[in-house]
Amino acid sequence: MKLLVIEDNLAMQTTLQRSFERRGFQVSTCADGERALSRWRASVPDVVLLDLSMPGRDGLEVLSEARAEGLNTPVIIITARGTLGDRILGLNIGADDYLPKPFDLDELEARVRALVRRRGSAASAEERIEAPAFCGLRFDAESGAVYHHGQALDLAPREAALLRALLAKPGQAVAKERLFDLVFADASEALPDAIEVVAYRLRKKLAGSGTKLATLRGLGYLLQADE
Repeated sequence: MKLLVIEDNLAMQTTLQRSFERRGFQVSTCADGERALSRWRASVPDVVLLDLSMPGRDGLEVLSEARAEGLNTPVIIITARGTLGDRILGLNIGADDYLPKPFDLDELEARVRALVRRRGSAASAEERIEAPAFCGLRFDAESGAVYHHGQALDLAPREAALLRALLAKPGQAVAKERLFDLVFADASEALPDAIEVVAYRLRKKLAGSGTKLATLRGLGYLLQADE
């Protein structure tokens, strides 16, 4: 079972890592909100433990962007910010559970395992339902790959990230600024125009797929059926 701990307090991070590794978990860690999403994408975990107050990017921002990208890993928010408003906001954005600090490690482990069991039951049910698709394109949240009529597309990571973001709203324009934030979340040195290069490459790879990447001047990009 793989666990991703996004926590900037190094003492807490170390405690969680050692405790869960002793309990048989594979644990990876991240102490910076700016790098959290790239770590999350690189090796999709079974559960994410997410702190809210972090340098670079707030935990709620990380969670919001992860859900917008289609990363549906169960998330438990662990934070000293235990106000009712924070709990409601976190759950509304997409957290699955909320545990204020300080907490009992046995309780945290029980909640982690409960989420994994719940996820497994839901996945079994979903296997009987055809995955949603757009013109034969389908994003698999577990692997991060995009398929066209069952065949995985050969996409570079940023091309895949752009296509995932557009697949979340097929037929609707998504602003270039928003797409840039999603595709280049881990590259602070990138310039905004870099998204145009990724879009150009993706457009060429979608040729003949029945889907086209359209540009709406002043609005952004969208996916359309190529008639």
